[in-house]
Amino acid sequence: MMWLTLGGGFLATLSTVPAPTAECQVVITIPAAYAHLVVPQPPGQESVAPSRSPGTREVKRVITLPAEACARSGHPTTAGPDGAPTKPAQARSHPPHPWWTTPKLEWITTIKPTPPEPAPERPAKPTPKPDPGTKRTPKPTRGEAAATAALARLGTPFSWGGGAPSGPTRGIGRGANTIGFDCSGLTLYAWSKAGVTLGHYTGTQFRQGRRVALSDLRKGDLVFFGGGNGDPTHVGLYLGNGIMIHAPKTGDVVKKTQFLKSSYYRSTYRGAVRPG
Repeated sequence: MMWLTLGGGFLATLSTVPAPTAECQVVITIPAAYAHLVVPQPPGQESVAPSRSPGTREVKRVITLPAEACARSGHPTTAGPDGAPTKPAQARSHPPHPWWTTPKLEWITTIKPTPPEPAPERPAKPTPKPDPGTKRTPKPTRGEAAATAALARLGTPFSWGGGAPSGPTRGIGRGANTIGFDCSGLTLYAWSKAGVTLGHYTGTQFRQGRRVALSDLRKGDLVFFGGGNGDPTHVGLYLGNGIMIHAPKTGDVVKKTQFLKSSYYRSTYRGAVRPG
C-alpha cells in the first residue's frame, strides 16, 4: 500500500486504475474542504462519497502518477497507436501487495486531518491611562459664562431701557431710537446666558443673589453704585483685577472700566451680589 501526502495535515492510501500508458491513475477520497489541494475538477465531475463523520462531505479524485510511481511486473510502459503494448515494462522487485498486484478500483481509506490547536487568546489591550501631564479644561462657572457673554457685546450702544435675554433691543424714552443696552439690560442679558433670570432694574438685581464682600469678588459678580440710601442707580459686571464691564450712559457704549482706581466709582460703590 502506498501513502500519499496531500497537504492540509492528512494522508490517503491509494489504489490503481488500469491504464494503457506508462502512467497510471489512482483514486483518492478526501474531505471536500481539502479538494482544492488536489487536481481541480470541473463542476459536475466530482463524485461525493458518504462520510463516516456526520455533517461532512468527501470528494473522490482521480489523479495520474508517473511511471516510476506505479510500475509493476507485467504492466506496459509504452503503447502503440492502437493501444497495444510495444515494450514490456522493466520488472521491479516489490513485496506482494494489492497496490502492485491487484489493479482494481476501490475506495481509499482517508486519514482525517488532526484539527489544529486553537490559537492562544491574545491578552486584552490595557486601557491607556490618561497622561498626568494633560489637564482637562474645567467647565466654566456661571459667573464666567456671564462675563464671556457680556464681553461679546463690547462696543454696543447705550440705550435707555434697552436689552433683553435675546440681546440688544430698542430702548424707551431717550433710547427709543437706539438699539442697545442700558446697565441693567446688559447684566440681565449676560446672566441669562448662564441660566439665571434677572429683573430689568438695578434695585431688583441688587436683591437677586447673595451679597459678596469687595475682597471676595469673582468673575461675573454684579457691582452696584449710586443711589445714596435707596436703590442703586448703576450696575456693572465684575471681570477681575478691579475691572468691570458696563453700559455707562446715553451716548456711550458697552466698555470696560477700572472701577477700583476710579475716584467716582469708589466713592459711590454700594456693594456686590452673586446671582444664582
